[in-house]
Amino acid sequence: MKSRDVLAWSLALLAVGAIVAGAFLTLAALRPDGAPLQFDATDVSGVDWGRDFHLTGDDGRPRELADFRGKVVALYFGYTRCPDVCPTTMATLAQAVRLLGTDGGRVQALFVTVDPRHDKPQVLARYVRGFDPDFLGLYGDRPAIARTADEFKVEVGEHHSIPVFLLDGNGRLRLVVHPEASAESIAHDLRLLFPMK
Repeated sequence: MKSRDVLAWSLALLAVGAIVAGAFLTLAALRPDGAPLQFDATDVSGVDWGRDFHLTGDDGRPRELADFRGKVVALYFGYTRCPDVCPTTMATLAQAVRLLGTDGGRVQALFVTVDPRHDKPQVLARYVRGFDPDFLGLYGDRPAIARTADEFKVEVGEHHSIPVFLLDGNGRLRLVVHPEASAESIAHDLRLLFPMK
């Protein structure tokens, strides 16, 4: 065999090896057996907060985390009259869901209003559906909003920079996505939170 042929075969074997190794690493990153995952967001798995909420959906139905079991939940606090941070974050989240293609249906984005006096159900519904038809607005009275904000350790007000919280399909808080995250980064982390098919 000519040295040129040996070199060609060697390069071909290296390429196949790289593909196999890459596939193995991808599968390992997605294993549910505790193998480390390479998230872009801050991993807060195992914290004893961010466990639940009891609010009302913009559709009038009482809502809690158990209602979304099996889906990855993206939870964000804001208000519809926010001029910049909220619409930017919601648009980025909507783009992240679109980047997932058909897997976008495995995500439920929830927008918790911190201004229940103004953000009535119809206002909330119109606002969140403007970003994605499957997004859902949540509201409650001031004590319910305060309890939810306290549970997720956020301070709510008109001047805020609140992260997006990502919870896995079992309702466990896993990641804190900071406002400057790109849609691509959020989509990457959402994919890693999906259970293996």
